Amino acid sequence: MEYFARIRKVKGEHFVYFPDMPNVLTYGFTHEHALEMAEEALNAVLEVDFARGFVLPSATNYAGKRAYFPISVLPHIALAYELKALRKKETQVGIAKKLGISYQAYQKLENPRKCNPTVKTLEKIGVALGKRLVVGFR
Repeated sequence: MEYFARIRKVKGEHFVYFPDMPNVLTYGFTHEHALEMAEEALNAVLEVDFARGFVLPSATNYAGKRAYFPISVLPHIALAYELKALRKKETQVGIAKKLGISYQAYQKLENPRKCNPTVKTLEKIGVALGKRLVVGFR
């Protein structure tokens, strides 16, 4: 999962904003520093927004457009958003029962600050939600 950041150089500073997430702004002293700061700012805002119950905004693909750069969402944050979206209107208690785990254990899986599931747990969640787990590296 990724969002595109727009970087503009103004008077030696590299200002960063995300068209799909207007509440994420940062800057860097160099282009590389701006990219690092963009990743940190994006993930921090997504983590806080999740805790506040905000919906994940749709990501627009700006690939190939000048001055737009893809910024990856950290896996544990992306997973929390994806699990919440997959369960739809079913409660965390209902999913926990399907998995044979406590409500509190499932609740941690949907918390970007506490999420650290094993691959086996992810496979079980996939079965409970009627999905297939796909894992890969880029």
